[in-house]
Amino acid sequence: MRMGITGYEPSFLFGIDEVRQAHGARLAALAGRRLTGFAVVRFVEDGSWYADCPVVLDFEGVRVEISHHDLNSFWMGWGEIDTTAALANWEWFELTPAWSDRDDRLAPFVGRELSEAALLEWCPPAESRDMARGTVAVEFRFGDDYLRIMNGLDENHVELGPAAPEHVRYHLQLSE
Repeated sequence: MRMGITGYEPSFLFGIDEVRQAHGARLAALAGRRLTGFAVVRFVEDGSWYADCPVVLDFEGVRVEISHHDLNSFWMGWGEIDTTAALANWEWFELTPAWSDRDDRLAPFVGRELSEAALLEWCPPAESRDMARGTVAVEFRFGDDYLRIMNGLDENHVELGPAAPEHVRYHLQLSE
């Protein structure tokens, strides 16, 4: 158990090729499903999002769990995390983390059908000294609207709207 999350035993992947090989086909298979719910970890006392914990999305019973760590570590799980279990071993911390189904960025997508899932790789210009080069994001397209779970340099970051031009999009197929 990591971060007190039941079922969260990450084995991190590095780079677009590893992520695409491990999860591309399953992500592609989500197309046509509706997002029926989600879970993020928030602190009970102030409601702030704890971005170090995985983001869990439920597509009509198929749950995908996404987490970024360090500058280039990526983990994705499929129905492994128990969001009904309390987070354990946080007695030492001044705030209490708990699973929540509240998030203003994610809530508008609930009930909508997923058009496509894609993987994105951050590829800034070659002369750039961007530390995020090569990080992997997962993009979910709902019609003309986009939701990305990406690396926020050692934590998860949620981004909406069209991707920046520095992102290279890898369209996924059922037979990755």
